[in-house]
Amino acid sequence: MDDVSEEEPTAEEGRAEFGLQRLRVRGFRSALDVSIAPGRLCALVGEANAGKSNLLLAIRALLDPTVRALGVEDTFAGGAGEIAIDGTLVGGGELSLTSRPPDIARLDGGARPPVAFLPGELRTGAVLASAGGLEGADPAVESLAREMTEQLGVDGDGATAPAMSLVNAIAASCDSGLCGLVLLIEEPELYLRPQAQRYLYRLLRRFADAGSQVIYSTHSPSFLNVARLEELALVQRHPSSGTTIMQPHPITPDEDFRVLSEFDAERSELFLARAALLVEGQTEKLAFPFVFDALGADPDREGISIVACGGKSNIPLFARVCRAARVPFVAVYDRDAPTGRRPSASMRGLNARIAKLAGPEHTVMLIPDFEGAAGLVGHHHKPEHAWRRLRSLPPERMPAPLFDAVRRVLALAREG
Repeated sequence: MDDVSEEEPTAEEGRAEFGLQRLRVRGFRSALDVSIAPGRLCALVGEANAGKSNLLLAIRALLDPTVRALGVEDTFAGGAGEIAIDGTLVGGGELSLTSRPPDIARLDGGARPPVAFLPGELRTGAVLASAGGLEGADPAVESLAREMTEQLGVDGDGATAPAMSLVNAIAASCDSGLCGLVLLIEEPELYLRPQAQRYLYRLLRRFADAGSQVIYSTHSPSFLNVARLEELALVQRHPSSGTTIMQPHPITPDEDFRVLSEFDAERSELFLARAALLVEGQTEKLAFPFVFDALGADPDREGISIVACGGKSNIPLFARVCRAARVPFVAVYDRDAPTGRRPSASMRGLNARIAKLAGPEHTVMLIPDFEGAAGLVGHHHKPEHAWRRLRSLPPERMPAPLFDAVRRVLALAREG
């Protein structure tokens, strides 16, 4: 499960059957030169101001001729350069937009697919952005707009009712068989409780599978499917080169069930993390926040996810996912043998596999195990004993190997 380069994004699985097959954006806002190959469903994931919304706006500018002319403020870094947005459509058609504000030129080498844009700033009001009004709009866009209008007020008239109208409108559109639409959404999770977020994610997948394309930005693990890494577009922004995108390769068929069974929404947070601390189980997950605190750090503030992998044997799986998604990580695991004695052959093999995946600078082996390193007596009720012991320890008595692990992951998060 290897990653791919930023220069050559690809979507091997879940290939789009409608809409954009490939997009290249040059000189637009935060994008100096960036390409993406969105599938039928694509999640843009990254820090705030990385350029996720700018990519959605670039797609809209390419597909919707009613959008206002691009201005100098839309050029890269607010300069006076040229904007170029090129798209390859499913089926081989080509679309191109070039602009040196205030002039703009379009080249359409294929039927332009209809596009609907749902910006986050409208999630408490109209929900659907419409530059030139809906008169004369494509029937698919009109149908979605009509569903949203009809659903407004179904769940009350509070401030969050428009967000639920989005959920209800997508559900109704799925039931009616609406298809043939490129749907762009900024943060679909806005104003929705977790259960509604998970339901909307399933609806968006159903909507895309029926013959549309859905591209959205998100900060919610509910909209990230770890078993479908190829649907993620990891967005970063660099001071000189601007926005960049990396799209991971899909996981292998023999790993998909393990990933589905091991990754819940909490573990999926690692895709939104600056760095991850991979630990064996719940005992370590409960204990490590006290180690951070002893160092005067807060993992949540630092953007660090402490991930309980459900056992040492699962750490290689989580490490491969982190590498594929380019999430820096530190792996903490038991040697499972005291000093002076060799671990069993199977443990030696597992230890070596973890060390190879993480690299020596990003592994901390606890000798003989977490209990020994933390000074715990006995192996019964480990989570409770670890929690009680480490929360009461002063910083100067905190176990050195645990300090070491936290320092390493803090360095990774702060470098990022």
